[in-house]
Amino acid sequence: MSLTQSTAPGAADGAGVVSLAKLADIVTPPPPSWAPQTIGWPILAGVLLLALAWAGWRAWRRYRANRYRREALAALAGVAMQADPARQAAALRDMAVLLKRTALAAWPRAEVASLSGAGWAAFLQAHAGRARDAVPLLSTLVHDAEYRDDAALAQWPAAQVQAVAAACRRWIAEHHAPV
Repeated sequence: MSLTQSTAPGAADGAGVVSLAKLADIVTPPPPSWAPQTIGWPILAGVLLLALAWAGWRAWRRYRANRYRREALAALAGVAMQADPARQAAALRDMAVLLKRTALAAWPRAEVASLSGAGWAAFLQAHAGRARDAVPLLSTLVHDAEYRDDAALAQWPAAQVQAVAAACRRWIAEHHAPV
């Protein structure tokens, strides 16, 4: 018997060639399932979804809790710095008032409302968070803006007014408020 010939009856014609009509198709296995095969994966997915939901909830709460910061920063941006000495004095007073309003939004009124001068500057320093280096400029603002007249505030150089505005912006954005 030759190795090239089939021994099945009727599988080959007289010349030993197999008929294509009598061949069966190749059977392929079904594709593997993408569903997890163990319970650990659904549990991990559930834990991840819970963690994402918790993180989203915390971010939403933080966003809502920082609304006063966004409003204060928008109000600070609205304070126009002009070369006019009368407007510069009003802008400096507005910045001092805005700092106090921002603190009143975050801390109890009894703790903040009565502060002025050195006590107010110490409060700003104590709660500055990452903006501790901005407090010396704010200290000059809360000491001068509350007790000086427009003529004295108009004498401030424009660069110092801009630096105080930047310090206000930084304290509002980075102060550490109670939880």
